[in-house]
Amino acid sequence: MAKKSDASDGIKLVVVESPTKAKTIRKFLGKDYVVESCMGHIRDLPQSAKDIPEKVKKEKWAQLGVNVDKNFEPLYCVPKDKTKVVKNLKDKLEEASELYLATDEDREGESISWHLLEVLKPKVPTKRMVFHEITKEAIQKALKDTREIDLNLVRAQEARRILDRLVGYTISPLLWKKVAYGLSAGRVQSVAVRLIAERELERIRFKKSSYWGVLAELSKDGVNFESRLQQYKNQRVATGKDFDGLTGQLTAGKDVLVLDEKTASGLAKDLKSGNWAVTDVEEKPTFRKPAPPFITSTLQQEANRKLGLSSRETMQVAQKLYEQGFITYMRTDSTFLSNEAITASRDCIQSKYGKEYLTPQPRNYAAKKVKGAQEAHEAIRPAGNQFMDPDETGLTGTQFRLYDLIWKRTIASQMVDARQKQVSAKIQVGDALFGASGMTIEFPGFLRAYVEGSDDPEADLAEREVRLPALKVKDAVKCAKLDPTSHETKPPARYTEASLVQTMEKEGIGRPSTYASVIGTIIDRGYVRKSGTALVPTFTAMIVSKLLSNYLSEYVDLGFTSEMEQSLDNIADGDLDWEKYLASIYKGPKGLRARVDAQEEKIDPDDARTMTLEGMDKYKFHVGRYGAYLTAKRDGEDVSASLPDNESPADITPEIAEKLIDQKINGADALGKDPKTDEPIYVLSGRYGPYVQLGDVSPENDKPKRASLPPGVQPEQVDLQMALDLLSLPKTLGKHPGTGKDIKAGLGRFGPFVVHEGDYRSIPKGESIFTITLERAIEMLSQPKKGRGKAAPLKELGAHPDSGEAIQVYNGPYGPYIKSGKVNVSLPEGATPETVTLEQAVALINEKGGTKAKGKAKGASAKAAPKKSLKKAGTAKEKAEALGVKKVVTRKKKK
Repeated sequence: MAKKSDASDGIKLVVVESPTKAKTIRKFLGKDYVVESCMGHIRDLPQSAKDIPEKVKKEKWAQLGVNVDKNFEPLYCVPKDKTKVVKNLKDKLEEASELYLATDEDREGESISWHLLEVLKPKVPTKRMVFHEITKEAIQKALKDTREIDLNLVRAQEARRILDRLVGYTISPLLWKKVAYGLSAGRVQSVAVRLIAERELERIRFKKSSYWGVLAELSKDGVNFESRLQQYKNQRVATGKDFDGLTGQLTAGKDVLVLDEKTASGLAKDLKSGNWAVTDVEEKPTFRKPAPPFITSTLQQEANRKLGLSSRETMQVAQKLYEQGFITYMRTDSTFLSNEAITASRDCIQSKYGKEYLTPQPRNYAAKKVKGAQEAHEAIRPAGNQFMDPDETGLTGTQFRLYDLIWKRTIASQMVDARQKQVSAKIQVGDALFGASGMTIEFPGFLRAYVEGSDDPEADLAEREVRLPALKVKDAVKCAKLDPTSHETKPPARYTEASLVQTMEKEGIGRPSTYASVIGTIIDRGYVRKSGTALVPTFTAMIVSKLLSNYLSEYVDLGFTSEMEQSLDNIADGDLDWEKYLASIYKGPKGLRARVDAQEEKIDPDDARTMTLEGMDKYKFHVGRYGAYLTAKRDGEDVSASLPDNESPADITPEIAEKLIDQKINGADALGKDPKTDEPIYVLSGRYGPYVQLGDVSPENDKPKRASLPPGVQPEQVDLQMALDLLSLPKTLGKHPGTGKDIKAGLGRFGPFVVHEGDYRSIPKGESIFTITLERAIEMLSQPKKGRGKAAPLKELGAHPDSGEAIQVYNGPYGPYIKSGKVNVSLPEGATPETVTLEQAVALINEKGGTKAKGKAKGASAKAAPKKSLKKAGTAKEKAEALGVKKVVTRKKKK
């Protein structure tokens, strides 16, 4: 090990969370600085029993990871995958004269810096440097304006982590005992599940109402426009706004005329030939202001609406943009823009759109924060004092689209209002009064750059430009067409990720930095599935939400959870003692531990895992070891049938339930018989959806052959030939010309595929699995593999000389890396995907020690030479020279 440097001439070690962030910051620092990544948190509460040190394993609090009897002292462990990271940082620190902790400026970042300080125990001056954007100016300023670690922020994050552990690890075992093993509860996730489950109950209680209207297509001076019936015989005609949004029924006390089909059709017939005349025209100028710049929650909402990104995806992409220096810090509650950001925005507006789009004075968005704000002090915007045009960034794909969204929203926030003109007209014909409305944009203003999205399609329609002809009172208009229109009230819309984030923010549930992980967690753990953009609760979510609401209601109460968040914010401000607060939540006769113990005795497991749905009293719905199922009485006996995973609580009907029960009792009607075996072929529904089955279940054949239906195919669409085709899968297409081994086509969990020697390729949409040819399969297999959610390799380097496994270069969350089998290693500094060679890659993989020779040839391979020279190399410099690059940096991918 190198001799420790004198404080005056040693390196200055800068530690950040990720390799990408480190790579960007290196560009702005001199040769005296070494920037290393800690790969996120280097220690945490134990995740499993194997993480718990032997000396405390027998303690009753060990599994909890928090000593509740000793001031809620947390048990921190360094995970095995972080031991090399810690060792590397300690080694670098031995050569350093100063340590700069440059983690993110929020609570999470402050906590990471504190943990680094605790684990590394530096003997050199240590400074905390913070910045909200990664630009040269920001980094240089941060180096000059360092500070101490903010222990209030650390305690707030520690209290949040411990509180989450106490709630999760105390309530989850109750769910295991009373509902099903493996279920989880969480301080924020359980409230989110309750919101989604209660919306589903609202949809179940909702009763559709139908009403009719009359739509006229009128014309004046050759211009056609639409007009709707508003009054008949001086009584207002009912519209959707007159019905209760929760019940679907007409709101009590409404004095309106509800048209039925017969009346609407009669009016359409009688009024068409009448004299249509304008009785009133009103014009009104309106102004529309731009939305403020993005904060974390609004970015997640708009990215979901406009780009179709989940909250988790949005934050992952935003993190990459921040770490690469394209945007400011992405976890913030503030809409404030700095003076340099306002100047940069106005410069862009003047050069791109013209002076007329500039406001006379800058728009100042006050640094007002939502309740409990605790993150960065400025809105999310393009980084720097000159905003880079999206087309000049070199970004591609999702990163480009998100940066473009942020750029446009920031620019629009400094542009002039949009000027619009609204026109409404009344048209009389007989005893009926029709209304027409239009909107024209007189000057687009900020709309040239950006239009805010909406979760309500009707609201989007209302914002569209609709031009009416020039109309004056007493003008005659012609009726070209008159039709009755049918309408139904709609149940409350299910939450989308955007609307759930909006509600959580409004109610003070969680914080911007937690929304993405909370939504991801409830989806990953089977409480919610996505149908399009809608978040649909499973029966498991409904059952768990029912139990918690009935027996531990305060822990899924919006107000109580919001008060928890406020208390954690008070800890961050230094206004509340964190140990006393945790004791008040967990201990005592009204504390969490006592409440759970007391309620456990009252909960009957059979009742806990059972629910009924309004309007379906004949059926009971349950959650069991193998998923959701329903039961019904038949001849005095309970009959149960599995519920398909894609069956949502609000959409199941008595007809669907009866069909499932009937199939269980009588079996399904056969489509026909298999010509080879003469056995019947059925279309059935199971837990994982509809499938076809060959033959009956019997003691001799307890697992008859089955095949799932392809995505998008409904059971009623399946005929005998399709069933036979499905049951023939997987089918052999022929031999691969290179290996002589079979190429097969099959249908799996993620859709149809072709496979050769374990190498899979998905069959693209629009191509049929039943008609795919051998030639097409060979062509598909020759293309770079695109796994589920994974990109194709950037470069194929060749095969490893020892193992024979392919060596490829991929683009990962922390930059380009080399992959061979299960071994991943980052590119050395100074190397790029274009310049890295097979020899360099082999040496790096061998150095990491992850390669096991398979049939190694006698004698050393010429291509393995770098491995030998690398072993002989002692210092980092010698190793780098052996590889022909400036410096070797191997990193383990963050989990």
